[in-house]
Amino acid sequence: MELPPIDVTSPEENERRLVERVLGDWRKAAAGKRFPRLDEIDAWVVGDDWANCLVMAVQSPIELSHFVVAGEHLAVALCATDTLAGLLLSHLPPVLSARRCLIVEGEATLRGVPILYRAALLPLSDDGIAIDHILGAANHRALFAGEPTTTRVVRKRWI
Repeated sequence: MELPPIDVTSPEENERRLVERVLGDWRKAAAGKRFPRLDEIDAWVVGDDWANCLVMAVQSPIELSHFVVAGEHLAVALCATDTLAGLLLSHLPPVLSARRCLIVEGEATLRGVPILYRAALLPLSDDGIAIDHILGAANHRALFAGEPTTTRVVRKRWI
């Protein structure tokens, strides 16, 4: 079964949201094909956003998947157990199963502080078929004192 190429509609040039900007860069790299290759995703592609990005190598079994590189804002997080990087890794199985991009928003705890986060998992493929890496992007903010909480995952958007 052949899958259609990804829609490369450009996001707003002045997009304020990290996840939407990185998704826009991913779409440009995927122009005319299903998934971009890892060598098409580089720090220059996502510019200043690279500090909030990472790349995961997909392995079989999936438990062997691991981080290849992480931007400075996520690299520190790789040492702790409650991290944005770990949160991205937890969404890897459904992304591989669906063979689609996932944008997820929700609540989590980062170093003991409740946060709201937004993250993207964007498949990469050297041969255009098998997903061998995932480009991830994430940012967050601390919940304000007294701010109402919701469920852990607030919203998922498949692309």
